[in-house]
Amino acid sequence: MKDFLSTFYHNIISLIFLFPFAVIRAIGASFFFQHVGKKVFFARHLDVRSPYRIKIGDFTSINKRVLLDGRGPLVIGNNVDIAQEVNIWTEQHDYNDPMYKSVCKPVVIEDYVWIASRATILPGVTISRGAVIASCAVVTKDVPALAIVAGVPAKIIGYRNDCMQYKLGR
Repeated sequence: MKDFLSTFYHNIISLIFLFPFAVIRAIGASFFFQHVGKKVFFARHLDVRSPYRIKIGDFTSINKRVLLDGRGPLVIGNNVDIAQEVNIWTEQHDYNDPMYKSVCKPVVIEDYVWIASRATILPGVTISRGAVIASCAVVTKDVPALAIVAGVPAKIIGYRNDCMQYKLGR
């Protein structure tokens, strides 16, 4: 039954994120997600797994072809900018386990984070307030506040000024 519901949610959400009207996508997301804040923008062609475990804050913008994995809890804060083709994973396989079992760990993305195109966030990571994740970075560990990280695996290459006052979303 659990697999059926998961597949059902995935198929319905996939259809919702094909609609050309952002308002329909936002209404659909607010119905299936655990929480969707005000003025959140969802682009088309999102891939969402287990949306009922995903919380998204106010004024957040999620671009096209983003994967949001809610099988482990996923929390996205306010004014977060997620560029296209980003993958955010909360579940992975334990490669040392003889049965190759799945392991879920929560991902937390705090306020004012910018995740650039094609970055990958792995399970168990917290990205603190105001951090920037560079294009194609693979984030395997927590990122401190205001840090700019890049590379595979992502490493700190600088820090951002703490002057964020903008609002994103629709």
